[in-house]
Order: sequence, then structure tokens, then C-alpha cells
Amino acid sequence: MDITGLTTYLIAITLLTITPGVDTMLVIRNTARGGWRDGALSSLGICSGLFVHAVISAVGISVILLQAAWAFSALKLCGAGYLVWLGVSSWRKVLRHERFAIINGVSTGGGALNVRRSLREGFLSNVLNPKTAVFYMAFLPHFINPAHSALVQSLLLAGLHFIIAMIWQCLLALMVKQFKRWLQRPRVSQLFDGVTGTVMIALGLRLAMER
Repeated sequence: MDITGLTTYLIAITLLTITPGVDTMLVIRNTARGGWRDGALSSLGICSGLFVHAVISAVGISVILLQAAWAFSALKLCGAGYLVWLGVSSWRKVLRHERFAIINGVSTGGGALNVRRSLREGFLSNVLNPKTAVFYMAFLPHFINPAHSALVQSLLLAGLHFIIAMIWQCLLALMVKQFKRWLQRPRVSQLFDGVTGTVMIALGLRLAMER
């Protein structure tokens, strides 16, 4: 790839990364829940999912998904269902009137850090997002040199995306952390969970209804 192509790719990926969406909402929600580490681990899970999309795009499964309507619809419904589930989980906290206790600057109760949960939520959120899949399917091939391994090139491009997304989302988590004590006030926490839950459910339903 020449310098012009690389620059174009980096600009497009950066714009895609900073545009608010599901990943942004998840990082914000989880940072408010368990602090910067929760947000950063969620980001690591999200960004790790990029390599799955890169491999799928490289090996040509993307063609199957695009040509087989049922396969793409299944992926879309799985992603939509997962978003709705995340939203419902947030609303369950609101309905239970969950409280956060802060002891020596460390959140306890609902905000306790669970590494596996953070990674899993981030990874599944990205892998089951058909918009990311379609973006990689349609966009990545433009920067692949057919004279070289498509898989290696796709993974390298995903690696650049990984770095940019990790930097942005960790910075976002750091910004949210500054307001953590405020966000963990019972009423504010319930309001925040309600808003993020509603947005995630709306995104999931909208995704499910898209044709």
C-alpha cells in the first residue's frame, strides 16, 4: 500500500472510531460501572473483535454472507438481540434500585470489576455488530494488494484499527472516570443506566428492523 492509500485508510478508520455508536456507549457504561479498568478491558474486547472481521473478510466468507440473505439476517438478529440484552441488563439495575458504595476510592457492589465480563461484553458487542462486518467486507478489499497474502494484509490493517480504537476508547474511559463519583450517586447512576439502557435497546431494535 502506498502512502496515499495508507493515509486514506487511517483517516477513514479514525473517523469510524470516534463516531458515537454501540462501542462508545458500551465503554461509557462500563467505565461508569467499574472504573477506568472496566472501560479499558471492554475496549480491549471490542478491538480484539476487529481481527475476527478481518479474517472473515480475507478468507471470503464475506461473499457468502452478502450473497446468502439468511446468513446475514442471522448475524444481524444476533447482534440486535445482544444489544437489547445489554440494554435490558441496564434497566434491571434501575428497577432493582442498585446502589454503589465507594470505599477508599474503590467501587463495590454492582461496580465491582469482572475481567471476563468486561472482555466478553466488548468482544461480543463488536463481533455481533453487522455494521462493522459490512464495513470490513466493503472497505478492506480496497487496500489489499492481490500480489500478497490477503490474510496477512487484512490482519495488519486490523492491527492499525486496533491501535487507533484502543487509544480513543481508553481516553474516553479516562474522561468518564473523572466524573465517576458523580455518576455513582444513586439517582444519577439510575438515570445514567436508564438512558444508556434505552439507547442500547433502541439501537438493537433499529438494527433488527433494518433491511
